[in-house]
Amino acid sequence: MDWPATVIWWHVFPLRFVGGEDRIEELSDRDAPVRRLGQLVDWLDYLIELGCNGLLLAPVFASVSHGYDTLDHLRIDPRLGTDEDFDHLVREARSRGVRIALDGVFNHLAADHEIVRRALAAGPGTDDGRWLRWEGEHPRVFEGNFDLVELDLSHPPVAEFVVEVMCHWLDRGIDGWRLDAAYSPGAQAWAPITRQVKHRHPDCWLLGEVIHGDYPEFVATSGVDSLTQYELWHGIWHSLNERNLHELDHALGRHARFCKTFRPQTFIGNHDVTRVATKLHDERHLAIAVALLMVLPGIPSIYAGDEQAFDARKLKRPYGDHAVRPPFPATPQDLLPYGAEVLQLHRRLIGLRRDNPWLVDATLSVRSLTRTTMVIDLAGDRDQRMSLAINVSDEPFEFGTDGGTRAVAPHGWVVLGHDGP
Repeated sequence: MDWPATVIWWHVFPLRFVGGEDRIEELSDRDAPVRRLGQLVDWLDYLIELGCNGLLLAPVFASVSHGYDTLDHLRIDPRLGTDEDFDHLVREARSRGVRIALDGVFNHLAADHEIVRRALAAGPGTDDGRWLRWEGEHPRVFEGNFDLVELDLSHPPVAEFVVEVMCHWLDRGIDGWRLDAAYSPGAQAWAPITRQVKHRHPDCWLLGEVIHGDYPEFVATSGVDSLTQYELWHGIWHSLNERNLHELDHALGRHARFCKTFRPQTFIGNHDVTRVATKLHDERHLAIAVALLMVLPGIPSIYAGDEQAFDARKLKRPYGDHAVRPPFPATPQDLLPYGAEVLQLHRRLIGLRRDNPWLVDATLSVRSLTRTTMVIDLAGDRDQRMSLAINVSDEPFEFGTDGGTRAVAPHGWVVLGHDGP
């Protein structure tokens, strides 16, 4: 069953979305969870009305603070609720035809995790110690964060632990996993894990977080289904800001090659980066970025709030991610109306994507290119055709069609006769 071919994800950061405490110790009683997870149920119909059919969740497991410092992979974070609350969310999503993918933080653990405590007490080279990666006499930490201690996924007992965690939640009804920092242990470390998980759950979707490197080689070696397409993300916003579509052309050429071997996860925003509406220097170019996301091949995701033109910058300081991971109101009806125009743009373009599901595997080519104008042609295997023309110049731009010519307004776009603003 190839359900990932038609999924469009709405990406949510649950701990912040529901207004959870910054740190778990701020709870008055860790054994009395605050049952906030149900708030996400109240947003499932909004997700569907947007045009999405997948809920991609950032960490939901018990952790010290932001979710990526896990304390227990088999327990829902008490700032979110209980196992029963999670099961209710899964049932409600399934009843609406919405898929769920969870964020698997397996590369590293909180420094307070019992696995880390046992390893530190035993030391490197011991049975318990071999669960961690070491640098001399000290456990290796993730990218300089001393509160994030790295597991050794190449050690068979660790790999088996990860497999059991992944299958536990797949058995509970989820559909896939985002493998956080998949690049850190490397593709070979993931191969035996993905092989076992796929054997037990052949229809699950596995997304690896990889930023740089040989994407196709990583997919082939690791056994994941998809990777985060950071190259395309960067190519979109940076080329629009520089008004240099030659840079986008380069990114599209690489994207086209990637798509020959796997379906990348495409995005113009996520929980780790400045909001796209903030990133772009010219607000008129936001529509172009959304059009590119929805027309290009791959598996698209929309970071919750981007469809409302949320404005926030990621800062390099403690809690510098908070602005791009804001609390949401209890219900969609409580949203302020300021993002209505961008919301309608998203609905329109997601609808276009829904009407043309072949785009997930489309072949793309750039027909014409200048520094400020571009025409992208997309083709399906059943003679489907679509073209996207974009213009970041201050002058109108015309391009040829089967019926003559079409004009693209300054800082606008055209796709299948649907003009951008």
